[in-house]
Amino acid sequence: MVEIYIDADACPVKDEIIRVAGRHGLKTWMVSDGGIRPSQNPLVQIVVVAQGADAADEWIADHIQQADICVTSDIPLAARCLENGAFALKPNGEAFTENSIGMALANRELMQTLRETGEITGGPRPFNKSDRSAFLDRLETTTQAAMRHG
Repeated sequence: MVEIYIDADACPVKDEIIRVAGRHGLKTWMVSDGGIRPSQNPLVQIVVVAQGADAADEWIADHIQQADICVTSDIPLAARCLENGAFALKPNGEAFTENSIGMALANRELMQTLRETGEITGGPRPFNKSDRSAFLDRLETTTQAAMRHG
């Protein structure tokens, strides 16, 4: 059975994920280091990990299985999920794929270096309504694909 894993600390689309998961009857894991409100939905499991930069990522990578879905903006976590045969989506609807993950990791390294040297000081653009809409569409199609594979 397909399950959804949410890197929940800064995820702006938790409600949308719960709605799609509920429509398909999929267990959903919200993983964070605290601050997540409990859900009344019996399909949603809250997992609170120890404080630490990668604690939630480690938990997800250790539990996700083939054909499961991870929602994260964390590129190294997405790479680990893909290695496990899972699907990985950004909250803006962009899918991480076997073909794109190498470039995403390389770009992450480049941007980190540029930030450290002061060449770039800004972060990503703000999340908006079109991102939310694109995410809902992609999550639905990814869920259907995962259920065919799972």
